[in-house]
Amino acid sequence: MRSRYSAYVRADVDYVERTTAPEARGDFDREGSLAWAKQSEWLGLEIVSTEAGGPEDGTGVVEFIARYKVGGQDADHHEISEFRREGGQWYFVDGKIVRDPVKHEGPKVGRNDPCLCGSGKKYKKCHGAG
Repeated sequence: MRSRYSAYVRADVDYVERTTAPEARGDFDREGSLAWAKQSEWLGLEIVSTEAGGPEDGTGVVEFIARYKVGGQDADHHEISEFRREGGQWYFVDGKIVRDPVKHEGPKVGRNDPCLCGSGKKYKKCHGAG
């Protein structure tokens, strides 16, 4: 998990894609990930919890919060991710966004508006998905 966060900080989407499980790569948005990585000022990674994922395990679950700033606005990406180890390498399998209570201080983002993360996707297809 930490290596994938570091890859986003460096905008190394090749690494992010390489460490995504083959069956999940079809959902990987290379261009959107690169745009998000480059447009964000990465502020830190907090590991909230882990389940398995040790030296003897073949699977693991990590709950994390990646904090960043985009367009001058503080943001965070809170997710529970599943990983699988094959041949000594950990692969991202799937992730579920954790919806924290949202305080709206500005105008509401519509489902068809551009996503605030700067990916170029509609909000409903990016951070509004769920």
